[in-house]
Amino acid sequence: MASHSSKMTSGLLLAAAGSIAFSGKAIIVKLAYRHGVDAVTLLMYRMLFALPMFLLMAWWAGRGKAALTRSDWLGVIGLGFCGYYLSSFLDFWGLEFVSASLERLILYLNPTLVLVLGWVLYKKRITVRQAVAMAISYSGVLLVFGHEVSLAGTNAALGALLVFTSAFTYALYMTYSGQLVQRLGSLRLAGLATTVACFFCLLQFALLRPWGAALVPEPVLWLSVLNATACTALPVLLVMMAIERIGPGLTAQTGMIGPMSTISMGVLLLGEPFNAWIIAGTGLVVSGVFWVTRPVGRTN
Repeated sequence: MASHSSKMTSGLLLAAAGSIAFSGKAIIVKLAYRHGVDAVTLLMYRMLFALPMFLLMAWWAGRGKAALTRSDWLGVIGLGFCGYYLSSFLDFWGLEFVSASLERLILYLNPTLVLVLGWVLYKKRITVRQAVAMAISYSGVLLVFGHEVSLAGTNAALGALLVFTSAFTYALYMTYSGQLVQRLGSLRLAGLATTVACFFCLLQFALLRPWGAALVPEPVLWLSVLNATACTALPVLLVMMAIERIGPGLTAQTGMIGPMSTISMGVLLLGEPFNAWIIAGTGLVVSGVFWVTRPVGRTN
């Protein structure tokens, strides 16, 4: 019993730490933008510093495993492009226009998008409870979005659209990754797909920016190192370790601390507003996602 309790406690702590670490990404990006860097350059540095860790992750998870087939590689490249490169770029770009709080709330809609894609692509039924929960979540985002638009105008609309598209592309990754996860394992697939995304980010910078654009203020480099380690590679490992201990369902529900941690850091480090609109919107989003991800048969 004591061993089970210890395993549960450590799993919950790992899941919470992973969620908070993931949430710090938006804060770091917003801080880096204050130094005049753009999304293409900032994403390039994040992925450049993260690349060795992703390569190590892929190697470690693939030890003693069968080599990838041509079909596997095509799947990894497609998922890496959509789920990590394109999703990350759209997210970074959107953060130029919206607050970290709104960005995190929009990204938190990911489970609802996976649900809709399952219905569209695989005819999986959406229950009445799930539909109501989705409506609650989206009403929360619209509440915060409406308040932000009144302050920032059309820029907020553009940023919200970019971040929502980022959430959609990552939902595509989640939807189509199931078969490859079973073949390769979640950690190996994550390591390989993120490695592919790193090369796409480096290629994008090489094609769209002059090499002189790589000369950025020193704080941007340190922020990128922090983003690559503490907010990219480390939380992947923390969440994987949490799943091993408490399962994916409880790990996902513990991850609901994410929006609150982003909002708290946004207020403390960025000076973002904290008002009734943010509180109400966050409450609606978290409540809706909780009901979407909660097992149907669970009653307590």
